[in-house]
Amino acid sequence: MLWILAALSALVLIYLTYVTNTAMVAAGSSDRVQAEALETAAVELTVYRLTGAKDDVRPTSGAFNARVGVGKVAVTFLTEAARIDLNTAPKNLLTGLITGLGVAPSNAPLYADHIVAWRTAAQSGEDDPENAFYRASGVAYLPRHAPFPHPDELWLVQGIPPLVIERMLPFVTVFSNTDSVNIVDAAPQVLAALPGMAPERLQEVLAERADPAQDPRSLLGLTGGQGATLAGSKAYRLTIDVDTGRGRQSKAEVVILLLDGGEEPYRVLSWRNGSDGGTGSQKGFAE
Repeated sequence: MLWILAALSALVLIYLTYVTNTAMVAAGSSDRVQAEALETAAVELTVYRLTGAKDDVRPTSGAFNARVGVGKVAVTFLTEAARIDLNTAPKNLLTGLITGLGVAPSNAPLYADHIVAWRTAAQSGEDDPENAFYRASGVAYLPRHAPFPHPDELWLVQGIPPLVIERMLPFVTVFSNTDSVNIVDAAPQVLAALPGMAPERLQEVLAERADPAQDPRSLLGLTGGQGATLAGSKAYRLTIDVDTGRGRQSKAEVVILLLDGGEEPYRVLSWRNGSDGGTGSQKGFAE
């Protein structure tokens, strides 16, 4: 009889453990669904704000907080024109960025050449010098010879040290579709990449654009105008912080493209999630 009671007790303990774990998984799944719904709501609210303004007065950057049910979202948005486009930027802009990130001026043009060669159609067929360079490097692929579909493809470009690529990624994009950068919103590292931007001139630009009383058009004169613009892009990068109100927090970085007309007002180009302080994972990339 004692053996039977012991066996029944063990079965009850196993069942209780199973029920507890199942309840925890279900609760976690529910929180995750709620967090994703709040992230989507944050994207929709941002699109509503941006499409409610005409093109000539649409903000290129901004931030807002909103309450959605019991949850809260905090959103910052920034035009992708504040970054350097890997597909359209001229070589001197790429070289300026790489040099500003600490690369020797003698090496930076070579790294920029590899980026330009990756996105450019092969000129000599099988005799293309960049193809030969990749074969000699021992990798099992050749340059794409077409536009970058995503900035992370920069990791595949041979001839550039990984540390340089890591430093470049926060300042580059493939979504702005412009060969210039928005000098009102660009990071100092991007402004420093503009042709002829000496350190003293950079400090002057940063000081003037921080003054709300200054006309942004005066910045064009300070930068020299080459590679600089005040215009935004129809692509925006959103940084979203979510609090579900039930103890779960999440983050997302989303790139959207505003569309003209049609049934859909926008398209998601890139979406990265990072929940509860995690390192973040890819949710989806546009091809």
